Amino acid sequence: MSRSPLPGSARRSLRTRGTAALVVSLVLAGGLAACGPDDSGSPSSGSAKGGGTGASGAPHRGGTLTVLNAQPTTDFDPARLYTSGGGNVPSLVFRTLTTRARENGAAGSKVVPDLATDTGTPSENATVWTYHLKKGLKYEDGSPITSADIKYGIERSFAGELSGGAPYLRDWLIGGADYQGPYKDKGKGLDSIETPDDLTLVFHLNKPEGEFPFLATQTQFAPVPKKKDTGTKYENHPVSSGPYKVVSNENDGERITLARNPHWSAATDDQRKAYPDKIDVRSGLDSAVINQRLSASVGEDAAAITTDTNLGPAELAKVTGDKKLASRVGTGHFGYTNYLAFNPKVKPFDNPKVREAVAYAVNRTSVVNAAGGSALAEPATTFLPDQKSFGYTKYDPFPAGDSGNPSKAKELLKEAGYAKGLTVTLYHNNAKNFATSPEVATALQDALAKAGITVRLKGLDSSDYSDTVYSVKTQPGAFLAGWGADWPSGGPFLGPVFDGRQIVKDGYNFNSGRLNDPAVNKEIDEINKVTDLDAAARRWGALDKKIGERALIVPLFHPVYKRLVGTAVKNVVISDWTGVLDISQVAVK
Repeated sequence: MSRSPLPGSARRSLRTRGTAALVVSLVLAGGLAACGPDDSGSPSSGSAKGGGTGASGAPHRGGTLTVLNAQPTTDFDPARLYTSGGGNVPSLVFRTLTTRARENGAAGSKVVPDLATDTGTPSENATVWTYHLKKGLKYEDGSPITSADIKYGIERSFAGELSGGAPYLRDWLIGGADYQGPYKDKGKGLDSIETPDDLTLVFHLNKPEGEFPFLATQTQFAPVPKKKDTGTKYENHPVSSGPYKVVSNENDGERITLARNPHWSAATDDQRKAYPDKIDVRSGLDSAVINQRLSASVGEDAAAITTDTNLGPAELAKVTGDKKLASRVGTGHFGYTNYLAFNPKVKPFDNPKVREAVAYAVNRTSVVNAAGGSALAEPATTFLPDQKSFGYTKYDPFPAGDSGNPSKAKELLKEAGYAKGLTVTLYHNNAKNFATSPEVATALQDALAKAGITVRLKGLDSSDYSDTVYSVKTQPGAFLAGWGADWPSGGPFLGPVFDGRQIVKDGYNFNSGRLNDPAVNKEIDEINKVTDLDAAARRWGALDKKIGERALIVPLFHPVYKRLVGTAVKNVVISDWTGVLDISQVAVK
């Protein structure tokens, strides 16, 4: 899920068997939709529910909210979306068993009940999870939502023609690996999902998964009435379980119009405020145009927001000198890390001393400047994002200060047998984006030169870049990458990148360091058994530190998201789960 998320087709191309998180290494300049404030008490962060960024005064029902986006909300089908695919827009139509807390900052990184009465009851070993639905849940046509509908919604996400959603269920559910969906199994369904009555679901998993409540926020857990399923055409008019229903979907998400679902009840949904009467989503716009329209805030644009377009350095410079404009900027952080990846199978990176030397030589100040400056990027020394929910533990295994330590790097190179220096190749994306941009690559080239490391830059276009750097067969010795989690926890961060059992030889491989340490794999399994998420977070942090000492990657920076809202927008809420304004809380009147 990237910020704006990657387009649907690009996101699907980056997924692979066993992937426990979504890579978002291609579009960080747009921000991520899976994406909270740096200071939940500051006006620019959306200070509290009821005010902050945007117009003053208490929020009220009514009016039309306009959403101006660069990327269309394609594949508007719960089977094909991630929880926050297409920004927050799908969460207005699709409710799930659990959801993210709609709160500012760290409070918004918690998982809370949605259709379910609680976040789930696990068995002793967390291989069986039981959920009970709230009473009185209804679709847009007034018919009741049942446990069978949620089971069917999950099953149809296994259909090949509806691929594109999160891959976890195929790995986690018993029988999921071989299941082909309801269109081929002739109604047999998945035995690992039981529905003993209309309000109860029981999930049977292959292995302990203490974070199943997080998974239950994914749109695959949205109910779909079997009789209303139209297969690949369902995205045009999906049946709403949320506060809004789809009135129209033009040109595969370029323009989506939402109106109130008359059968949604706030009595069963304490998370979505649903203030506007209508929501008009317009996509495919140029980013500069979006920011220009939000800045001017004329006519209907006064009641407009964006869920995928950041302010750039030049635009932020203008904002800094305009207090009124600055008061309309929301600041958010999403769990994402940009890093320099190594492949130890390629010389000289097979030598740990060389990798450590590079880590000491990196000048994070110049890297941050290349990524847009301190307003848009924060230096990173840990792979886990600096948020409590991920288990962030402050450490720096190769302390070199903000500007690097070329002298220490030279010492390590000498120990590695490269007293006269060495030449390496660094792969980067030709596209201008934070994760893999030429600017960041050049900043690293300049810094490493001071340590006697000559860096040859190898730029590739986006599609070629992904195919090259994430393939076991062609993975280079050093390249720029980024990683974002599908939910705020260390599990979907560390697992795909450092679990040896997730090394993929015939698809996209994200474990570039080829780490396959039985002790690390075992600890990942042990943490996955823990249902106390705070306890699990502490163990993820400890594991991050242990892995970091191996210098398989060099963390560079965590992105910061800065986005404008119109002058009539009220009630700005930005959580550490998504890092962007929560559309379900916005009022325009």
